Amino acid sequence: MTKAEMPIPGKGHEDIGEDKQNNSPHASIVCGVYARDRDGFAMKALQENLERLEAAIAKACRKAGRKRDEVELMAVSKTYPATTLAEAAALGLTLFGENRVQEFAAKAEDLKLVRVGGMVLADGVAQAGPVRVHLIGHLQSNKALRAVELFDAVDSVDSLRLAERLNEAAGKLGKRLPILIEVKLSPEETKAGVDPNSAEIAQLLERLPDLENLQTKGLMTIAPFDVAEEETRASFRNLRQWRDRWAAAHPRLELEVLSMGMSGDFALAIEEGATRVRVGTLLFGQRGTNAEKA
Repeated sequence: MTKAEMPIPGKGHEDIGEDKQNNSPHASIVCGVYARDRDGFAMKALQENLERLEAAIAKACRKAGRKRDEVELMAVSKTYPATTLAEAAALGLTLFGENRVQEFAAKAEDLKLVRVGGMVLADGVAQAGPVRVHLIGHLQSNKALRAVELFDAVDSVDSLRLAERLNEAAGKLGKRLPILIEVKLSPEETKAGVDPNSAEIAQLLERLPDLENLQTKGLMTIAPFDVAEEETRASFRNLRQWRDRWAAAHPRLELEVLSMGMSGDFALAIEEGATRVRVGTLLFGQRGTNAEKA
């Protein structure tokens, strides 16, 4: 297995930026680079990457004066084959992030996923517990029903219209769907999310407690690409501050989750209060150059 330096923390993010994260001048950990075969990635390489990543997360938690169990690891499996997700689950990873409804629908079919108190991988693949798969990419409201069918949560709610569609779909399916509000804290046009100063977010926060089929759990953001470390840190700090402000103003909402930080900047995010980090490249290796961006 060849090795490649994967920097942390960095200037870019999880493709919706993940593949841009690896030009950091800061600390780095080494990630195995896999060769694809019909069975996906080499299990041993994946296990080694997971061990290195866990050590790096634990180090960041110690530096921030936090306990390791305060930070949840989401494995970003978008663009990787179903076999890779299954292998990661067999190593004990239980939370996965996918970017597109159609892409994950194909994986779910391949894996023959069944719901037994959560997503459970069938076909004899062992895992530590129920596997949860969240949608983290932008969702068009006309795909809300399919998203609710496929995913255990939607972490990218960015409008009242989408929230209402998800609520309606969850009601039809007899589900209570956990969601995160995606907040845009970067001026980049390619970034999704709701402007924290907009009328849209005010309406969304006001209305969410009455959408009884949704369970608002917190916020998600993606820091700006290719900026100085302090600007990245400020983005994460801003999300925490907005969370505190909105939680005080809307006590009926549960806003405990702060999903922020990816392969290149999760250490900074942990220092600024992240409760969930989303990591793909450091686990699974670089995506192919023709991988679909989100």
